[in-house]
Amino acid sequence: MRKIVVLTGAGMSAESGINTFRGAGGLWEGHDVMEVASPEGWDANRELVLDFYNQRRRQLLDVRPNPGHVALKLLEAKFEVHIVTQNVDDLHERAGSANILHLHGELLKARSTEYPELTYHWPGDLNPGDLCDRGAQLRPDIVWFGEAVPALERAAVLVYDADIAIIIGTSMQVYPAAGLIGYAQQDCDVYYIDPQPSVNHELTNRPGLTIIPENAGTGVPELVSKLLDDAYTRGNS
Repeated sequence: MRKIVVLTGAGMSAESGINTFRGAGGLWEGHDVMEVASPEGWDANRELVLDFYNQRRRQLLDVRPNPGHVALKLLEAKFEVHIVTQNVDDLHERAGSANILHLHGELLKARSTEYPELTYHWPGDLNPGDLCDRGAQLRPDIVWFGEAVPALERAAVLVYDADIAIIIGTSMQVYPAAGLIGYAQQDCDVYYIDPQPSVNHELTNRPGLTIIPENAGTGVPELVSKLLDDAYTRGNS
């Protein structure tokens, strides 16, 4: 079975109502991102950080997967599919996709500030005084600016092993995630779906690159239909 790796960014979930950083001048919901998405911000005002993610968590529970999320699940009928997402929402999971790797953590999880191996499913508000089993304050299970991305090595292996790579809803400018496509082998077919695609040096002059300048909700179902048709044709030939 051929392998597909799907790299998704903020544009993947924008049509579901999840706000993005793009075009916001460095602000997110009125906050400088470093105030709410960095270790320094946490140290300076953890109540602000917790409230910020509580609001994001409530918003997430009010939105649903869009047609792009749903279409990716359909690929599993004919391909081994792995999704590597920069998004912290659970919309890929709710759409039914089986193999999802979150590069930047998960909004519906909390982890210990002192014992990072202790993580918890956390769909409600997270407050000062919420402690792990060993007595340390819990924090959002999010990879903040300036922190290492633990899943990056595994993601690179998935890209290297792929026969097809699909990039959806990302500017391809924010590293290290933007550099992942550089691990794809030269015979890997690459599809890039974004209404404002930005081809970085990892993609420049790459053979087998197809750019689809559409939103995820439109472009992903179209590409999935094409790939499934090609797979069925190949299987019947």
